[in-house]
Amino acid sequence: MKIVIPGGSGQVGTLLARHWQQAGHEVVILSRVPRQAPWRTVAWDAEQPGDWVAEIDGADVVINLAGRTVNCRYTTKHRRQIYQSRVRSTEIVGRAIAQARRPPPLWLQASTATIYGHRYDAPNDEATGIIGGSTPDAPEHWRFSVEVARSWEVIAERTAPASTRLVLLRSAMIMSPDRGGIFDTLLWLVRLGLGGPAGNGRQYVSWLHDRDFVRAIDWLIAHKELAGAVNLAAPNPLPYKDFMRILRRAWGMPIGLPATRWMVEIGAWLMRTESELALKSRRVIPGRITNAGFNFDFADWEAAAQDLCRRRKQVDA
Repeated sequence: MKIVIPGGSGQVGTLLARHWQQAGHEVVILSRVPRQAPWRTVAWDAEQPGDWVAEIDGADVVINLAGRTVNCRYTTKHRRQIYQSRVRSTEIVGRAIAQARRPPPLWLQASTATIYGHRYDAPNDEATGIIGGSTPDAPEHWRFSVEVARSWEVIAERTAPASTRLVLLRSAMIMSPDRGGIFDTLLWLVRLGLGGPAGNGRQYVSWLHDRDFVRAIDWLIAHKELAGAVNLAAPNPLPYKDFMRILRRAWGMPIGLPATRWMVEIGAWLMRTESELALKSRRVIPGRITNAGFNFDFADWEAAAQDLCRRRKQVDA
C-alpha cells in the first residue's frame, strides 16, 4: 500500500510510519519541516495546494494528523492557530482527495475524544455519547476544544468525495514510552512524587496503548464496512486517582502528592498549558470497533502501565 500522512512528523505519525515502513508499505509524510527519515518526507505548508497533491493521487490511504499542539495556553493567538491548523489543513486535504484522478479509497481523519462532554455518570460511545459544549459543571472556556473538534469533523464530511470512505478518529490519549508525549508528561509527574489525585480525582481518563492504536488503524483499513466517527480508546477508562495510583505502582514510586484544583491551575500556568487537559472527565469507550470484533491487547490500564514502564526503562537505559 501507499500511505500518505499529512502532519505525520509528530509522535503519533512516527508510530504509524515506523510500523508501516517495517511492514513493507510505501509511506509518505507531508511535513512543514521535512527531515531525513526511513520513509519519504515531502514539504507542504498545510494551507495551500502544492506539489504534495501528487502524492495523494493514487494513494491507498490518507491519514491526516495535521494540527497545532493543544498543549499550550489558550491565548487568542493560540486558539486561532489551533483552530485554523486543523480546519484549513483538513479542507485542503479533502479538496486534494476530491480532485485526484484516482482518489484514495480511504481517508482516516484525526479527531479527538475531547468532543464528548465532561461527565462522570456514564461512558460515551458513538451512538449514545453526549457531545460537549453545554455539559453541567464544565467551565465555559472548555467549550473551545469541543468547537474545534466539531468543526474539524464537519469540514472533513463536507469535502470528502462519495467514492472515498471517511473515518473520523475520535482518539483518546495515546500512551507511548517514547519521549515527548502525554505518557512522558504523566511519568514525569510520577517521578517527581507529584502523581497523586488532581482536583477531586474523580475525572475519568480515557487512554489507548500505542500498540493497540496501531493495530486499530490497521483494522480500520481492512474493515471496509466502517465509516464515520469511531472512538479509539481502551474499553476501560478509569478515574484519574486510580489511573495515577496504578502508574505509580508500575514505576515503583511509593508516593504521589495530591493537587487541589487551584494547585492544578497554577501548575498548568507555570507549564504553559491548560488545566482542562488534567481536569476534564473523558469517559469514552470504543463502541463501534468493539461491536465489530476488534480485540484489545491492552484493555486494562494495569497491564498497559506495566508494559509502558518496562519499555520506557529500556529507552532510558
